[in-house]
Amino acid sequence: MRIFLTILFVILLTGCSKNSEPMKKIVFLHHSTGYSIWAGNTNRYIYKITGQGDVLKYFKKHNSKNRTGYEISDRFFPQKEPYGWNNYPFDYYNIWVKNAGVRPYLEEPTLEILTADFDVIIFKHCFPVSNIEEDSGFPDIESPAKRIENYRMQYDALKAKMHQFPENKFIVWTPAVNIQNRMSGDEAIRTRKFRDWVVNEWDEKGDNIFVWDFYELETEGGLYLAEKNAYSPDNSHPGKEFSAMVAPLFSKFVIDVIESKIE
Repeated sequence: MRIFLTILFVILLTGCSKNSEPMKKIVFLHHSTGYSIWAGNTNRYIYKITGQGDVLKYFKKHNSKNRTGYEISDRFFPQKEPYGWNNYPFDYYNIWVKNAGVRPYLEEPTLEILTADFDVIIFKHCFPVSNIEEDSGFPDIESPAKRIENYRMQYDALKAKMHQFPENKFIVWTPAVNIQNRMSGDEAIRTRKFRDWVVNEWDEKGDNIFVWDFYELETEGGLYLAEKNAYSPDNSHPGKEFSAMVAPLFSKFVIDVIESKIE
């Protein structure tokens, strides 16, 4: 009896310790737009040598000042090969929902894999997500077509999937957007509509999913990536000055999510 009670105590203690462990490991999944913010104002040659951009530096300073041990890393997701350089709502749905499981899909990690390795998972879309076509009236969750009707179905499926991992936290960026000469007025209005739906309807207070409003920072209340925030008048990537300004805002948001300062 005494041996049984001792074993039971050890099991309970181990379980409690696991659940009480603070969140520590964070991964940021991105392509080129996310990379711009990740690097911030860091010179690209310095980055190649040190591997440290503005976001990583922010975390290191925070850890040193506050005696925390947060570990943030980044990766391109999905890779160009074999999956393809597409990180739109359909692609996250395709990899994480449709092809969920403990095995990678086309060498890309599923949520079952990512949640085992990381406490916080951050993901986003690059600016072509804003080239949104008119709805067809026939929403199709299996379609890669950039339409709000499809985006909504794919986002709802993603939310249900992320809710299956209550011990993890997820951060999704509102859509990156094009500069004015790279999208039509109708596309811009649809992108604003999709962003508003994500922020005002899709996002639920009190769950494990958090929305960071990158769109609002880029557009400054307008419909397009503000020209002063763009890399150039013909390039919808974030500019260096804008990236340097946004990197600490993004970093602070992630830490606030970890420390439960944001609902």
